[in-house]
Amino acid sequence: MGLKQSTIPFAGTSEQHEKLLKVIAEHKGDKGALMPILQQAQEIYGYLPIEVQTVISNELDIPLEKVYGVVTFYSQFSLNPKGKYKISVCLGTACYVKGAGDILDKLKETLKISDGECTEDRKFSLESCRCIGACGLAPVITINEDVYGKITADDVEDILAKYN
Repeated sequence: MGLKQSTIPFAGTSEQHEKLLKVIAEHKGDKGALMPILQQAQEIYGYLPIEVQTVISNELDIPLEKVYGVVTFYSQFSLNPKGKYKISVCLGTACYVKGAGDILDKLKETLKISDGECTEDRKFSLESCRCIGACGLAPVITINEDVYGKITADDVEDILAKYN
């Protein structure tokens, strides 16, 4: 089936599993139950790994492919955990023409992860976005609530060092 899976081992707790089963039980039989269950499952786990999707599939008796299809279709859902520090690289037009692609490449190389992934220690996660509305500061990245503008790929390592 070619499901994309996180490279980080799943580490769900029995408490999280019980919460998930309770959520599923509350919605089981409701028309359109999958979306609210997925939303609450992501709140419980922080993301929707294949292990969680499989529980939902089995409990609702719907094919895993359908669950996975919904998870991958909607951008609000994540297959990968988010890091303590969420790095977002703006790839909107203004940022892109001023070198945001090089910044994203440097982050991928430095952190050894791809767009949408999280480092093994769960310290950093990386994602690109379309526009954060700070075009005058292009190119821009954010790390959690911190905004870094007018940066270059050469600034990446110094910026990351602030989060050690």
